[in-house]
Amino acid sequence: MSSIELTSSQKTILTALINLHRETEDAVKGEDIAEEVDRNPGTIRNQMQSLKALQLVEGVPGPKGGYKPTANAYEALDVDQMDEPAAVPLLHNGEPVDTANVGEIDLSSVHHPDLCRAEIHVQGSVREFHEGDSVRVGPTPLSKLVIDGTVDGKDDTDNVLILRIDDMRAPAGEPDH
Repeated sequence: MSSIELTSSQKTILTALINLHRETEDAVKGEDIAEEVDRNPGTIRNQMQSLKALQLVEGVPGPKGGYKPTANAYEALDVDQMDEPAAVPLLHNGEPVDTANVGEIDLSSVHHPDLCRAEIHVQGSVREFHEGDSVRVGPTPLSKLVIDGTVDGKDDTDNVLILRIDDMRAPAGEPDH
């Protein structure tokens, strides 16, 4: 994905939106963002138009409406989506893993487009994982991404699993790869 160049004020506003959204899980009102970043609501509204055009923000209509960050917003800011690693389930050969949590999913280190790989940074031991084992990661809290893969390698010292991605999906509207 090409990285989107954001102006510093867009970054500030987007970050505020993400933080407020994280606290409430609801749409965030422009006024709240304005307060958070100390700008006037009109400025926020104008910025939101451009962030919407970049598909980083979606507007939510109605009385409880406001703005929500899209999955792309996190990528644009490179925000690690996983505040609470426990929220990302990890299945090993179909069995839930209680002893380890997913700390980070790194798809950016994939240098061979024909070999779809994911680096899964695990909090906990990866000793029990062996090459050829099937692993499912997800759904992640925000983008609800689920990755099914086969262990292709691991790094015990850093607790990293290298997965060959067999299937990666997010709910409707998200492109697969």
